Amino acid sequence: MQAKKLESLNRIRKLSRLMDSAIGIPGTKFRIGIDPIIGLIPGAGDIVSTAFSAYLIYLATRFDIPTESLRKMIFNVGLEFVIGTIPLFGDIFDAFYKSNIRNLEILEAHLSAEDLVDLPLQVQEPNHQNAVVKKNY
Repeated sequence: MQAKKLESLNRIRKLSRLMDSAIGIPGTKFRIGIDPIIGLIPGAGDIVSTAFSAYLIYLATRFDIPTESLRKMIFNVGLEFVIGTIPLFGDIFDAFYKSNIRNLEILEAHLSAEDLVDLPLQVQEPNHQNAVVKKNY
């Protein structure tokens, strides 16, 4: 894998986790990121979060992802943006939906199918129960 692509992949991983799962809720296995926190800022918060998510999709396009995968990624961000505009409910939705982590999973599934993920990194990914599972790549 080219060094620039590896750098992009690691940036996507770090930023996705920052946005969606960087902060553990004490006493639970649930994690949130800064996305729902930024979303609390009326109006501008959802725009900033969506722009950030769009940047991550832009980085993912460097990996020649299929059009269908790109559509799914755009849908994830669009859904989070639309529902995120609903006061309070949207912020709760943001905390649970985690569009950036979903998009990371789409990208990594593509890379895995293409045998492009051969990194000796250990990363943490939330599973569907919001617990953290470690994977070796």
